[in-house]
Amino acid sequence: MKTKLNLLFVLPFFALTMFTSCQDEVIEITEPDAQETFVAESNVANLMARTSTNDGSFDNIIDGSQEFSVNLPITVIVNGVQVTVNSEADFERIEEILDEYDDDEDSVEIVFPITVTLSDYTEVVVNSRAELDALRHRSPNEEDDDIECIDFKYPLSISVYNANFQVIDVVTIENDRALFRFIRNLEGGVLASLNFPVTMIYHDGSTVEVHNNQELENVINAAKDECDEDDDNDHNDDDFTKERLDNLLTSCPWIVHDIRRNENDLTYNYREYLMVFREDGVVKVRARNGDMLTGTWSTRLTNHGAKITLEFDTLVDFTLEWFVYQIRPGKIKLFTQGGNRIILEKSCDTVVDQTIDRIENILKECLWVVHRLHVNGSDNEAQYIGTPLKFFADGVVKIRINGEFVSGTWGVFAYNAGYVLQINLEGRPDLQLEWLITFLEPNIIKLEAPNSIMILKQHCPDGDQDVSYIKSVLNNGLWKVAMYQDAANPQSQDYSMYRFNFLENGGIKVLNPNNVIVDYGSWLPYRYEGLNLGLNFGSESTFNEFNHRWKIKEITETRIELKDYSANGTVERILVFEKL
Repeated sequence: MKTKLNLLFVLPFFALTMFTSCQDEVIEITEPDAQETFVAESNVANLMARTSTNDGSFDNIIDGSQEFSVNLPITVIVNGVQVTVNSEADFERIEEILDEYDDDEDSVEIVFPITVTLSDYTEVVVNSRAELDALRHRSPNEEDDDIECIDFKYPLSISVYNANFQVIDVVTIENDRALFRFIRNLEGGVLASLNFPVTMIYHDGSTVEVHNNQELENVINAAKDECDEDDDNDHNDDDFTKERLDNLLTSCPWIVHDIRRNENDLTYNYREYLMVFREDGVVKVRARNGDMLTGTWSTRLTNHGAKITLEFDTLVDFTLEWFVYQIRPGKIKLFTQGGNRIILEKSCDTVVDQTIDRIENILKECLWVVHRLHVNGSDNEAQYIGTPLKFFADGVVKIRINGEFVSGTWGVFAYNAGYVLQINLEGRPDLQLEWLITFLEPNIIKLEAPNSIMILKQHCPDGDQDVSYIKSVLNNGLWKVAMYQDAANPQSQDYSMYRFNFLENGGIKVLNPNNVIVDYGSWLPYRYEGLNLGLNFGSESTFNEFNHRWKIKEITETRIELKDYSANGTVERILVFEKL
């Protein structure tokens, strides 16, 4: 079952006891399938609740219990050293202190009071170690019931039905807490159903799409015991056998996410280097320019945890025996004393040995959006909002501006430095560089030129029902600006007199009250960390304040609300269109 409103509406989830009232409130959706509904005590609801239960094991280095998690920030005393813990990243500092010496007696003392969150997301204030211990041993004989080896990808939406099997609400679920509480609030046989498809994320970062309740049950049941949930208090992951650690390292390529030597941050030097551990003890490292560097690797288990030795003739910053101090789904963290660390992220989809054919095939698959463009110190990506690129098989590249395509040429070539993408588009000198391909996956390509960087992200609208819905709504009649609110300038200009025509070809025509065209623009709905609408009227336009990648917060057949968020999550601008 798929609703027309999938993921787009954030409607109020009113009291469950009022499900039989307000017939006029029924939302028009596809005819529901009774087999895809669930109640609070059903198998699928139970699995959903277990999967969304608060996992208290990630902070065991502090509280020693998987039954609850501590709310940050807190202060702890680690072997006599005071550490303020503001985020999970600060756990690394605790581990470094604990692992500094092999023969000392380790201790982690919490500075009370603190607040902890239980498995059902209830928060409890704890004033002493005795209260914490009492809370930890509340259910000493019960097994840990949460499922940590697979997670839901959010947001997802759930339809709620009344006694007549009519949809009276569509609820958007943004996180585990909201899903767990939604399941627990389903009382009295109330029916609900997930709006499929739903994406599930495995512990290693890979995903699977499920299309009905039975598939969801099968996937969760198959995955729930397929990883180490790390529910003990062993921060060094000593429960990893050497064989299991070796299998993990050789399972997929790994991308260098962070590296420090002697307290110097070298991440920029080695950003997106790719490491491949082979079973014969050989490790291959692909640099950004495509060079392949060869070294050796080996692992051993000690009383103080697992260690991995890397040796290279050229990569001296990697050559060291490293402690494996944290293993998380899709990530391994290494460190040694003296301010040395490496963070590796798993990347099973990355191909080590690129070819021109593979690069060309990826580029030709879909549209591409300029996500980032810095040329000689200038940020130029704003010029390309709502103007996607399309690479064709015959060496033609087109960019869509105001609904019209501008054509040029493109090609991929092999040089000593690696593979280069050449783009030639008239009137677009900032794209006409020889771009070295430094990173390529099916949905992203990163390019570098002298003093310049460009990131392209894939945009494949076909098959995305949410994007199709946005396009069908906006491409249906004329629209006006019902509100434009700017927190920095509350007295912004009133645009309500203009009429906006969102054309099917991606162009926008702006008309005055006399239906005379006064401006043109580009628009593009797309999915990136949610649903977005790119608007671009050019820098000299009356409507240049609208040039932005807006977050779509709500859309109906007659209204769309867009918001612009700051880096800290506050709303800086709101733009609302209403249909005439």
